[in-house]
Amino acid sequence: MPELPELSEHAIDLPVRPEAALSALRDIADDWGAELAERDGQTRLLLPVVYGLKRGLMSGPVRVEADGAGSRILFEVEETQLYRPATPVIILLIAVAGGIVTALWPFFPKLLPLAPFGAILALGGWFLVVSRLRTSGPDEMLTLVAAHAAAEDEDTPAAEE
Repeated sequence: MPELPELSEHAIDLPVRPEAALSALRDIADDWGAELAERDGQTRLLLPVVYGLKRGLMSGPVRVEADGAGSRILFEVEETQLYRPATPVIILLIAVAGGIVTALWPFFPKLLPLAPFGAILALGGWFLVVSRLRTSGPDEMLTLVAAHAAAEDEDTPAAEE
């Protein structure tokens, strides 16, 4: 499984005005389940993340800056809190035990009656946990913000500019 990104700053450039970028960021943050709050003149983002079996929160300041004809969103991660839920880990351990039984029965013929059950456990671990692993963090959220901002920009009539 890939390691967590070492980046403490995530950024994306958008071809829209900073106000439109901030609006897109607010919309996507609401949809994502993130909290975007103003504190001490600074906008802070509390972002739920998933990295394989790890789940948790990332938080830090987010800035929307003018960048030429467009804008740039910068999210600086200050704090990360991650945990591993116990249920998927236990299911994977049971799947490993089933896989071991399935792989060892040719060397230990007395395990043959358990081999089909072991194969079912191993496949069950795959279907219940491994096939559902995903990653959703700051980079994925910022990509959605860019797509949302571009869609909103296309919907805006040219006469407003």
